[in-house]
Amino acid sequence: MNSLSRLCTHALLAALLFAHSFAQKVSVGYDKGVDFSRYRSYTVAEPGTQPTRPLLYAAIVGSIDHELKSKGLERTQNDGDLVLVPAGGTEMGLNTAAGTPISPTYSGPPPAFDATMWTGAGGASGSMATYVPKGALTLNFVDRSANKVVWTGTVKVGLDIEHKKKSLELIDKAIVKLLKEFPPEKK
Repeated sequence: MNSLSRLCTHALLAALLFAHSFAQKVSVGYDKGVDFSRYRSYTVAEPGTQPTRPLLYAAIVGSIDHELKSKGLERTQNDGDLVLVPAGGTEMGLNTAAGTPISPTYSGPPPAFDATMWTGAGGASGSMATYVPKGALTLNFVDRSANKVVWTGTVKVGLDIEHKKKSLELIDKAIVKLLKEFPPEKK
């Protein structure tokens, strides 16, 4: 193999690795006994602490609002059918109870989370302190009247702090990809 051919191979490999580092990984779970068609509105839980990056927080919430509006859900200031609890980590893996940049306040008792209704696996611990990995956004939808989590989704995306515009584009794409799974299709 000549040096030009070797250089092209290395460049292609580097490009593939670079593209893979920005791949978005989505995972979702939901209560299979819930009729999601009955939800018409949502309220976004307010952050418990001031977001460390308020413009990033506003961009993320705006993108989420846009996607949910396109699905026919209306955002209300109070008493939505669903309460959206976003959590995110940009610097390091964080525990939302310990001060995640997007750590919401949810008034009232912690919502119930019963994983057995979703997967048949053992239930989650009683702690609402959710671990949020670096570069991840987690959305939890809580049925306000039942006070239980009915849908949760996480998307992981590699961000480059030096390229803010590119990072915002990646975040928008990640939110679109994540909310493509909401509401779940009826089976």
